[in-house]
Order: sequence, then C-alpha cells, then structure tokens
Amino acid sequence: MRSLFERHSHPSMMIPGAATYALPLIALLVLGTLAMAIAPAIEANDMPNHVDVVVEGLSEKARTGQRMFNQTCASCHGLNAEGSEAGPPLIHSIYNAGHHSNKAFYRAVTQGSRQHHWSFGDMPPQPTVGFTQMTFILAFIREAQVINDI
Repeated sequence: MRSLFERHSHPSMMIPGAATYALPLIALLVLGTLAMAIAPAIEANDMPNHVDVVVEGLSEKARTGQRMFNQTCASCHGLNAEGSEAGPPLIHSIYNAGHHSNKAFYRAVTQGSRQHHWSFGDMPPQPTVGFTQMTFILAFIREAQVINDI
C-alpha cells in the first residue's frame, strides 16, 4: 500500500521515506502554531495584579480624567487603572468609595501611602499631580468603578 505522500503521477516527484517524516513535521507545525496563538491569551488572563476594565460610557469629565490618569498614573497603575507589575489596579473592589474615600486618594497623591493591601511597597507622593487634576482623575476612577460593578 502506498502512502498518501507518495501518490504522485510522476516517479521523479516521489521522495523516498517522505511519509516517515511528513506527518510528524506537519503535526509539529500545527502544534507550534496553535501554541503561539494560545500563549498570549493565557498570559493575559494570568497576568497578576491586572483586571480587565470597561471604560465605555464615561462622561466628558471622566474621559478627561482618564487621559490625565493615563499620562500621570499609568506607569504604576496601568492603563485605565487596570494594574501592572508596578502597582495595583484601582478599578477594584478594595478601592470602592466606602473603603477608600476620595479624601484617601487625595492624601495618597499628596502625602504618599504606606503599603497595606498589596505588596508593591509604599506609594510615594506625586507632587506633579495637582488638586484640579485629581478632581478629573477621581471622576474617571469612580465612574469606571460603577461601570465595572464596583
């Protein structure tokens, strides 16, 4: 019985022993491609200290705050406050208004904050973020929390 890979009309097109290597090679290519496609999805879902944040439906004030946040705070807290390897997500139930008031956010920005919920170390004061910016940033954080059921 002839192998699938040896069914050619012209004898010069036949490669001796091709069937021995072709199936394992094809299987390896398929598995490799599949692994490359799945790996980013696994990594994204397993990224520690990260939450997926929905930001559709923000008010104009909150969208302004979102832009300010992403320019000044995202280096630690991730884009849209989703968290990163350097800082916790702020669109998280720990930071709900009943547990961390707006005053606590202002204090953290002006005076810094001791590590207490996460293991990132202390948050240093952020002297480049002013009161007006914080007003917009807090509008973003609070609206995003509501949109994300926090």
